[in-house]
Amino acid sequence: MSREQASCPVETTLSLLGNKWKVLILRELFIGTKRFGELSRGVPGISQKMLTQQLRQMEEDNLVHRKVFAEVPPRVEYSLTEIGRSLSPILDAMHKWGTKYRMLNGIKVAGKKREGHARVPRGAAA
Repeated sequence: MSREQASCPVETTLSLLGNKWKVLILRELFIGTKRFGELSRGVPGISQKMLTQQLRQMEEDNLVHRKVFAEVPPRVEYSLTEIGRSLSPILDAMHKWGTKYRMLNGIKVAGKKREGHARVPRGAAA
Protein backbone atom coordinates (compact mmCIF):
# COMPACT_ATOMS: atom_id res chain seq x y z
CA MET A 1 0.00 0.00 0.00
CA SER A 2 1.33 3.41 -0.89
CA ARG A 3 1.65 5.47 2.26
CA GLU A 4 0.34 8.54 0.39
CA GLN A 5 -2.71 7.04 -1.36
CA ALA A 6 -5.26 6.81 1.45
CA SER A 7 -7.22 9.98 2.05
CA CYS A 8 -8.78 8.90 5.37
CA PRO A 9 -8.14 6.33 8.14
CA VAL A 10 -11.04 4.11 7.04
CA GLU A 11 -9.60 4.00 3.53
CA THR A 12 -6.22 3.07 4.99
CA THR A 13 -7.78 0.17 6.92
CA LEU A 14 -9.74 -1.01 3.89
CA SER A 15 -6.65 -0.90 1.70
CA LEU A 16 -4.84 -3.14 4.21
CA LEU A 17 -7.75 -5.57 4.77
CA GLY A 18 -9.61 -4.99 1.52
CA ASN A 19 -10.25 -8.58 0.52
CA LYS A 20 -11.56 -11.73 2.13
CA TRP A 21 -8.25 -13.57 1.85
CA LYS A 22 -6.34 -11.16 4.07
CA VAL A 23 -9.00 -11.27 6.76
CA LEU A 24 -9.08 -15.08 6.68
CA ILE A 25 -5.27 -15.26 6.80
CA LEU A 26 -5.34 -12.94 9.82
CA ARG A 27 -7.96 -15.17 11.45
CA GLU A 28 -5.61 -18.15 11.09
CA LEU A 29 -2.58 -16.25 12.38
CA PHE A 30 -4.48 -15.06 15.47
CA ILE A 31 -4.51 -18.74 16.46
CA GLY A 32 -0.71 -18.76 16.31
CA THR A 33 2.37 -19.03 14.13
CA LYS A 34 1.77 -21.10 11.00
CA ARG A 35 3.67 -22.58 8.12
CA PHE A 36 2.52 -22.05 4.54
CA GLY A 37 0.81 -25.45 4.29
CA GLU A 38 -1.09 -24.86 7.53
CA LEU A 39 -2.32 -21.51 6.26
CA SER A 40 -3.32 -23.07 2.95
CA ARG A 41 -5.40 -25.72 4.74
CA GLY A 42 -6.89 -23.15 7.11
CA VAL A 43 -8.13 -20.91 4.29
CA PRO A 44 -10.13 -23.21 2.01
CA GLY A 45 -10.39 -22.13 -1.60
CA ILE A 46 -7.27 -19.97 -1.70
CA SER A 47 -4.73 -20.90 -4.38
CA GLN A 48 -1.03 -21.16 -3.57
CA LYS A 49 -0.36 -18.19 -5.85
CA MET A 50 -2.97 -16.03 -4.11
CA LEU A 51 -1.78 -17.06 -0.63
CA THR A 52 1.80 -16.19 -1.59
CA GLN A 53 0.74 -12.81 -2.99
CA GLN A 54 -1.35 -11.96 0.05
CA LEU A 55 1.37 -12.98 2.52
CA ARG A 56 3.95 -10.91 0.65
CA GLN A 57 1.68 -7.87 0.67
CA MET A 58 0.86 -8.34 4.35
CA GLU A 59 4.58 -8.62 5.13
CA GLU A 60 5.26 -5.45 3.14
CA ASP A 61 2.48 -3.71 5.09
CA ASN A 62 4.06 -4.87 8.39
CA LEU A 63 1.07 -6.99 9.41
CA VAL A 64 2.85 -10.34 9.10
CA HIS A 65 6.36 -11.46 10.00
CA ARG A 66 8.03 -14.10 7.83
CA LYS A 67 10.75 -16.14 9.51
CA VAL A 68 13.00 -18.31 7.35
CA PHE A 69 14.97 -21.09 9.04
CA ALA A 70 18.36 -22.09 7.63
CA GLU A 71 17.43 -25.74 7.16
CA VAL A 72 17.22 -28.20 4.31
CA PRO A 73 14.52 -28.26 3.17
CA PRO A 74 13.84 -24.62 4.01
CA ARG A 75 11.23 -23.95 6.66
CA VAL A 76 9.25 -20.69 6.73
CA GLU A 77 6.86 -19.59 9.46
CA TYR A 78 4.40 -16.72 9.48
CA SER A 79 3.21 -14.82 12.53
CA LEU A 80 1.49 -11.53 13.26
CA THR A 81 3.50 -8.44 14.01
CA GLU A 82 2.47 -6.13 16.83
CA ILE A 83 0.59 -4.04 14.25
CA GLY A 84 -1.09 -7.18 12.92
CA ARG A 85 -2.16 -8.20 16.44
CA SER A 86 -3.62 -4.73 16.96
CA LEU A 87 -6.32 -5.65 14.41
CA SER A 88 -7.95 -7.96 16.96
CA PRO A 89 -10.74 -5.47 17.91
CA ILE A 90 -11.63 -5.06 14.23
CA LEU A 91 -11.91 -8.81 13.67
CA ASP A 92 -13.86 -9.16 16.93
CA ALA A 93 -16.32 -6.49 15.74
CA MET A 94 -16.66 -8.22 12.36
CA HIS A 95 -17.35 -11.53 14.11
CA LYS A 96 -20.00 -10.01 16.38
CA TRP A 97 -21.67 -8.18 13.51
CA GLY A 98 -21.63 -11.26 11.26
CA THR A 99 -23.08 -13.43 14.01
CA LYS A 100 -25.89 -10.95 14.66
CA TYR A 101 -26.58 -10.56 10.93
CA ARG A 102 -26.83 -14.33 10.45
CA MET A 103 -29.13 -14.64 13.45
CA LEU A 104 -31.43 -11.78 12.35
CA ASN A 105 -31.66 -13.19 8.83
CA GLY A 106 -32.02 -16.85 9.77
CA ILE A 107 -28.79 -17.84 8.04
CA LYS A 108 -27.38 -21.21 9.02
CA VAL A 109 -23.82 -22.06 8.11
CA ALA A 110 -22.89 -25.54 6.93
CA GLY A 111 -19.44 -27.05 7.31
CA LYS A 112 -16.61 -26.34 9.70
CA LYS A 113 -17.71 -24.21 12.64
CA ARG A 114 -15.42 -21.43 13.81
CA GLU A 115 -16.19 -19.24 16.75
CA GLY A 116 -14.47 -15.97 16.00
CA HIS A 117 -10.75 -15.75 15.93
CA ALA A 118 -8.39 -16.86 18.63
CA ARG A 119 -6.79 -13.93 20.35
CA VAL A 120 -3.21 -13.51 21.29
CA PRO A 121 -3.20 -12.39 24.94
CA ARG A 122 -2.09 -8.80 25.37
CA GLY A 123 1.62 -8.56 25.90
CA ALA A 124 2.23 -12.11 24.63
CA ALA A 125 5.05 -12.63 22.20
CA ALA A 126 4.14 -13.81 18.73
